[in-house]
Amino acid sequence: MDQSKITIIGGGNLGSSIGKGILSLGTLKKENLVICEKRKLRIKYLEDIGFKVIDSDLKASVANAGIIIISVKPQQFLKLLEEIKPYIAPGQIIISTVTGVTIAEMESILGKLPLVRIMPNTAIEIRQSMTCLCFSNTTAEHEDKVVKLFSKLGQTILLQEDLLDAVTVLGACGIAFALRFIRAATQGGIEIGFSAEVSQLIVSQTVKGAAGLLHENSTHPEAEIDKVTTPQGITISGLNEMEHQGFSSSVIKGLITSYNKLTLNNHRNND
Repeated sequence: MDQSKITIIGGGNLGSSIGKGILSLGTLKKENLVICEKRKLRIKYLEDIGFKVIDSDLKASVANAGIIIISVKPQQFLKLLEEIKPYIAPGQIIISTVTGVTIAEMESILGKLPLVRIMPNTAIEIRQSMTCLCFSNTTAEHEDKVVKLFSKLGQTILLQEDLLDAVTVLGACGIAFALRFIRAATQGGIEIGFSAEVSQLIVSQTVKGAAGLLHENSTHPEAEIDKVTTPQGITISGLNEMEHQGFSSSVIKGLITSYNKLTLNNHRNND
């Protein structure tokens, strides 16, 4: 087994983002990262951007891989585990990005293999993901290997498995929520005189800077807000109007709505 070889099963948006992030590190030969994908148009896209792709051959895909990352739709996942089970070798690490399928369900098919559940987001392709992980049947060596890999692709945190659904909403869906704010602020910038291109540049860099302040200073958002809100100033006027229009409550309600739908879908899939 080649411990440096990584296979990604599923070349969709998340699977390809993980692949892009790993290759961008420059520490893995292109031939040692394989994506297994069955959709013809997707295969062409992946090959065009430089990936080594294996068309649906699960045996060839998992053979000799030290790490196998599975990134498929939840409804496909358990059937896929049944299909790859005969080809899994001792010592291989199985990593799932699949929402709503527990480690216990994976173990019911694969047995007590080294299993990892992760929830990254698509910013992993630029090595800026927030990736949450939980482990089962793994050694300290396994865990160190996985954490080191994903820590190079952004921030990582170890969590209890029962929090991974919530992480999906806050961290993975959160990319879309943050981008929707950027889009709205960009449109506002156009209203007050900027071109779309300049407005988006100002807003996106401002959001990046805001997040950077929290990371660098380890402060609460309100502490940083207080630094730019002066008495009777324009910042507090804008913030108060946003709150009057339901800004914070809308964000919270959106998160809860997504979480409730995810929980409902999980219950349906388990029935």
